[in-house]
Amino acid sequence: MSSIFSKAWDGVVRPMIRRPSRFQVAALCYRKTGGQKEVLLITTRGTGRWMLPKGWPMDGKSAPEAARIEAWEEAGVKSKKVGRRPVGEFDYLKMHDDGLAEPCSATVYPIKVAKVVDDFPEAGLRKRKWVPLEQAADMVEEESLRALLRGF
Repeated sequence: MSSIFSKAWDGVVRPMIRRPSRFQVAALCYRKTGGQKEVLLITTRGTGRWMLPKGWPMDGKSAPEAARIEAWEEAGVKSKKVGRRPVGEFDYLKMHDDGLAEPCSATVYPIKVAKVVDDFPEAGLRKRKWVPLEQAADMVEEESLRALLRGF
């Protein structure tokens, strides 16, 4: 009987756990207020936890451009400048509607914010909040995102 469990573990469960992460892009939207950097966090639609705007790569768009579009759609950000080079990446588990979790890795692009508007595609689905970097790091759940925010 234990060989059945062993085969199931080695052939099914372990590969699911160790499968590679799916790639996403994220936007680290920032501004300077009184000489201090602040970042814009949004809530996720499902669990309501604090996060950066993020999403899947888009056909025909560069990764920084896709991050800019996600910042607009999820947070109403009008960008002043989008960084072409990522500032880092973080790993997290994306929860799907069916209850399954999928490992993802998000590459983060800095976006200097020109303004934030109230009428944007996901306005009624999310909250957003400007916070200092250290406070933002304390608000997010993902350890690698906390480290990225503290180092920005």
